[in-house]
Amino acid sequence: MLTKLIVTGGKHDVCGNICKFAGYYADFHFMSQDKQNQIEETAMAAEQMQTSQQGSDFGGYEKLVTLSPREHIRQRPGMYIGKLGDGSQDDDGIYVLIKEVIDNSIDEFNTGYAKPTIDIDVVDGMVTIRDYGRGIPLDQVKDASSKMNTGAKYDTQTYKRSVGLNGVGIKAVNALSTEFYIRSVRDGQSSSVLYHEGLVKEESGIVPAADGEENGTLVRFKPDATIFKNYEFREETIEAMIKNYSYLNTGLTLMLNGKKYHSRNGLSDLVKDKMTNDPLYPLMHFTSDDIEVVITHAAQLGEEFYSFVNGQHTTQGGTHQSAFREALSRTIKEFYGKNFEYSDIRNGIVAAISIKVEEPVFESQTKIKLGSSIMWKDGPTIYKYINDFIKKELDDYLHKAPETAEVLLKKIQDNERERKAIAGVSKQVRENVKKAALHNDKLRDCRVHFNDTRAPKDNDRRDESSIFITEGLSASGSITKIRDVETQAVFSLRGKPLNTFGLDPKKVITNVEFALLQAALNIEDGIDGLRYNKVIIATDADVDGMHIRLLLLTYFLQFCPELIKTGHLYILQTPLFRVLNKKEAKRKSRSSKREAKPQKVETYYCYSDEERLAALNKLGDAAEITRFKGLGEISPDEFKDFIGPEMRLDRVQLRKEDSVKQMLAFFMGKNTMERQNFIIDNLVNEDDEDITVH
Repeated sequence: MLTKLIVTGGKHDVCGNICKFAGYYADFHFMSQDKQNQIEETAMAAEQMQTSQQGSDFGGYEKLVTLSPREHIRQRPGMYIGKLGDGSQDDDGIYVLIKEVIDNSIDEFNTGYAKPTIDIDVVDGMVTIRDYGRGIPLDQVKDASSKMNTGAKYDTQTYKRSVGLNGVGIKAVNALSTEFYIRSVRDGQSSSVLYHEGLVKEESGIVPAADGEENGTLVRFKPDATIFKNYEFREETIEAMIKNYSYLNTGLTLMLNGKKYHSRNGLSDLVKDKMTNDPLYPLMHFTSDDIEVVITHAAQLGEEFYSFVNGQHTTQGGTHQSAFREALSRTIKEFYGKNFEYSDIRNGIVAAISIKVEEPVFESQTKIKLGSSIMWKDGPTIYKYINDFIKKELDDYLHKAPETAEVLLKKIQDNERERKAIAGVSKQVRENVKKAALHNDKLRDCRVHFNDTRAPKDNDRRDESSIFITEGLSASGSITKIRDVETQAVFSLRGKPLNTFGLDPKKVITNVEFALLQAALNIEDGIDGLRYNKVIIATDADVDGMHIRLLLLTYFLQFCPELIKTGHLYILQTPLFRVLNKKEAKRKSRSSKREAKPQKVETYYCYSDEERLAALNKLGDAAEITRFKGLGEISPDEFKDFIGPEMRLDRVQLRKEDSVKQMLAFFMGKNTMERQNFIIDNLVNEDDEDITVH
């Protein structure tokens, strides 16, 4: 029950050359669109052949291939939008597609030329976004939506607050969609282009717009299901994205499927929405032309930071977040004139920062970590700009608000007291853990880690790093045998872990099982050095497995909520049933004996009763069902698909409305009789024979 409550479960820039090559330059625009596409593809093939022939003189390079921008995007989508996914995770590619289009509308709003409204509709896998800005120049709609590195944002001053400066985003959306339609309206006229997988299908030219139709741009697209396999948009993920846009663009109204999102107080509204505990003192809110900051503390452990650059949520932080953390710590320390540890100052903090940077440099096209060092050309460094702003605004505020300063001081002193109280115990535990780690057979580590300081530029797999937490060595057997040793580690628990609800931190710290787990994750002093991007709880699908899952969730919720709030904790989904065609299995078994080679049998792995019934209806009387209860029951050959690229994960989320304290008290506290009555009242009896009914 607890798990269900808190877990949810994400271009043709060679047109001119092509026309000349084909000898149709003069007549190109008078041809049918299919003919134009045919000429383009023919010319590109000829260019590839020419490149191959030229390369043969160098030996060994006869097979060099030159891809068109469209082909490159479709073959290497990860370079443009990060991971693909199916929509189950917040950072899956289909949400990046939506973001790329909305970013353009936001940029138009920030220039001051647009009506403060953006309409977004997501229905049956189709996304429609309409803004009310100036609209794309009517004779350039095709170029703006299909030619790489084509855009109007290379004027730094005009688009100072823009994220999409390289002219790539919307072209990637176009190439990765089965249908992409774009229409611009300007002063009573319009122009539109319809694409299929990045190739033009229809082009309207400049025609009269409807009477009274407002200026602006409309984009409609449907992600390509052959690239984003089994994708499905999650409303809660899109809603969170839209909320962030409203917080970062005060005065802008966004309509999502008819629902209005509007913020009056900017980042203050964001922090209030994100906080799962009440603030200890009123939010400190500071703003200027290129920076906005909110700071408060809550009765919780760890640090909770939200950072943005030009409206882009930098989930992995970057130079601005590092500067912000250090600046506020130093300012508070100097204000009180005491030798506080920075960790004591920041423990329990909830803060957000948004800055505007000219020509920001991110570490990838997905823009989740800022790499820039200066605010603008010949301007101050990001570190100096943020430090000067925080020093002035925060110091002034604390002098003018003695009540807040007093509450903050007490929080820091409480943090210091708690840290010193367990310091001696922590030191001894770490020494014991180091000794145990020399012979630790619980951890089977991988080679690539999330906190590695360096990685190959052409093969950076740090974000792929993960660790599976399993119950016992036998349960981890299948995972260990078929895991990717480069990026997947396994940690085996010994039986059921300690129920940490309501326990003194000293007792939890001295627990060897959790001490070893903390050491494996490298989170003894916070999550800055976290070794794995995904911490995956992989327990059996039985009562004991669910209990262990809840015990682990209780531990992380109480003693490392940062891990959850930053999106690093997941639950592994494993199939509950295997349904195979037994008639085909017998037939192929006899054939395999003759040929000495195993043959694949029609098999369906079902994660729910709905999937099981669908498989039964498909196979009919030939169906044979196996119920999986433990990970050890699944063979390594079968398990490789469950932790591979198609792995199903549920991200653990911590939200304000979840009332986690009350839930933990009820499900993990000492009210045994109350829980027993709850179970009796809500018990559902199922007969094992029911699994065969269809």
